[in-house]
Amino acid sequence: MDYEVVWADEALCDVKEIAEYIEKDSFFYASSIVTKIMDTTRHLALFPFAGRIVPEENKASVREYFVYNYRIIYEIRDSAVYVLAVVHGKRMLYPGFKKRIKKG
Repeated sequence: MDYEVVWADEALCDVKEIAEYIEKDSFFYASSIVTKIMDTTRHLALFPFAGRIVPEENKASVREYFVYNYRIIYEIRDSAVYVLAVVHGKRMLYPGFKKRIKKG
């Protein structure tokens, strides 16, 4: 069964900000990273449990998949994968991140 991949608006903003930052040095590299991130999330439709559990959350439904130095953080809910955030691996999750996770 394929899962539906749903992007949170905030996660799309994360990708846009990453692209804009990298684009200052290299349009090619920025494009390459964004393409890889998007391709990876399509892969999650088939294999949602491929990512590891996010250590900060320690919930089986909240997982992450690394693309280069970036963490794609997502939550599995029923038959959908919700992309919650895309952050650099060296950065801490921002305080508002927990609000993106479904309660219960």
